[in-house]
Amino acid sequence: MPPAPFRAQRSPSDRPCQSKHAPANIHLQVLEAGVDEDIPTGDELVALLATLASPHRMRVVAALAGGRNYVSQLARDLGISRALLQVHLKKLEASGLVVSSLEVSEDGKAMNYYELVPFSVRLTPETIERASATLTP
Repeated sequence: MPPAPFRAQRSPSDRPCQSKHAPANIHLQVLEAGVDEDIPTGDELVALLATLASPHRMRVVAALAGGRNYVSQLARDLGISRALLQVHLKKLEASGLVVSSLEVSEDGKAMNYYELVPFSVRLTPETIERASATLTP
């Protein structure tokens, strides 16, 4: 994160990011002025790093860095099945890293679009030290 790791406060549409699945409410820091002193708890940092530890999820994040996309196109771009992509998108959404919106196309098809929540992670020995002091036993 900028000066400190992760806090998800707003989705790209400025609506609060409220995922009922968010594990321990991982903090993503939205890149905006004045928000940079949030250090995640140890449990939040572990959950965040576990979410990003998957090569598939890293590729999904990389693909969405270019802009929002819908599931079928994203699956084709990544060369994975839609079912596998959905598994990873759900985990990323639960952690607050991505948000989704269901839209109807011009031909009447329901299309689920995903986009990244702007974030930055700054991982330093000091961040780890402070976060580890709050780990649940």
